[in-house]
Amino acid sequence: MGTVARWARAEWGPLYSAVRERLLTRRLRALPMTLTAVCLTAFLQYAQNQSWGFQAVQDLGAVRAADPLWQALLRTPLSLFVPALDLPVWGALAQILLVFGIAELCLGWRRTLAIAYVATLAGTLYARLGTTLGPHAPFGLPWSDAQVVDTGPSAAVVGLAVFATWRYGAYLTAGAVTVAMVAEVLVKENLAGKEHLAALMAVGLLCLEVALRQRYGHDPRACLRALAGQWRSGSRAGRGSGLPPIQS
Repeated sequence: MGTVARWARAEWGPLYSAVRERLLTRRLRALPMTLTAVCLTAFLQYAQNQSWGFQAVQDLGAVRAADPLWQALLRTPLSLFVPALDLPVWGALAQILLVFGIAELCLGWRRTLAIAYVATLAGTLYARLGTTLGPHAPFGLPWSDAQVVDTGPSAAVVGLAVFATWRYGAYLTAGAVTVAMVAEVLVKENLAGKEHLAALMAVGLLCLEVALRQRYGHDPRACLRALAGQWRSGSRAGRGSGLPPIQS
């Protein structure tokens, strides 16, 4: 077995095994949420390109930072499945089928949907914060971005890709996705790219929460005590490291 093959097996083996086992056992019945999401996205794409459906889709699923918060929160769930009008719909459908499908097979449909909404909501809330800060703030956005229609599954896809690969030990893949999103912002600084970074931060917090629960159990106080104990022991070790004192 070559070096590349060994690396691929170590990186993607557990993820591949989980996907393969579920597909062999249940086939398409293992993907109810993903198939529903693909069909819903295709229907919304068709509807918003018809004279009778455009305004209805906008009223139910178009999110703007300028909208009232309660309205944006109500529209956010459906906005995930409304394709962006300026992008080819096949891209959104392929992203949902591949990334949502893998996540559903590995994580279950409930967790997949929850992570997708957390990532999407993080991007939506960041857009409001960024336009409020303004273009001159470090994490601010141009005020014109408040009128940009914010729809599509891209933030959810980024979040699910990172969480699923991290959960199954494909750390280099999760890191590569993160680096790609940072590079996207550096190359083309726009609202979508910064929303992807916000989604990554939200999913990163979810990964941290899962890691803490796995290590310290489900008691949040025990997690905090353990972290505080490690910090104190590290501080004591630093003070008593045995190195000679610095002399001026």
